Amino acid sequence: MQDYYAARAKEYDQIYAKPERQADLRQMEAWLPTVLAGSNVLEIACGTGYWTQFYAPQAHAVLAMDGAPQTLEIARTRVPANVTLVQGDAYQLAALEPRPWDAAFAGFWWSHIPRQRIATFLQGLHGVLQPGAKVVFMDNRYVPGSSTPISERDADGDTYQQRPLRDGSAHRVLKNFPEREELLACVARGTTDAQVHEWQHFWALEYTLLPR
Repeated sequence: MQDYYAARAKEYDQIYAKPERQADLRQMEAWLPTVLAGSNVLEIACGTGYWTQFYAPQAHAVLAMDGAPQTLEIARTRVPANVTLVQGDAYQLAALEPRPWDAAFAGFWWSHIPRQRIATFLQGLHGVLQPGAKVVFMDNRYVPGSSTPISERDADGDTYQQRPLRDGSAHRVLKNFPEREELLACVARGTTDAQVHEWQHFWALEYTLLPR
């Protein structure tokens, strides 16, 4: 999948141009900075920095990571000076230089995690954050007529889309659409104040880590 996002880098942000999603996006762009204001934020899968540019001016400092250097190059053109961009593996967060992160954010990453790896990913993420850290995930809801149709479901319940690029290539991409109850169940242990916010096309999961 990393090869897909490397190839898609220059056309990645077109997904945010869909007319039917604009009202949701304006609300989310205004909401996210209020949640992360004043925090030392670890951002997972920052991509082109689309979401980083909205919340980072209100954050204290941000370390934003992504696996594709092609998307990081675009991010460098739009994020403020308090953001450090690094290439890294979201499943190997312990390899990062420790910092006092009291918040974490991942936009449109949860849907690309295989269901069997979610618990392991969350354990790794929570392990590098400060006790009491705020965590926010945002992602897509499935909306017929707007979302790319599901083309396949495997034995683990993971769903996939066939996504074409302008170069004529087509890519099989993991894309899950969890329901509210599933999201809350995934973070039921070791957290507090978990809540799911829903817009027509998107959702956000927000919670706080308990003291260790």
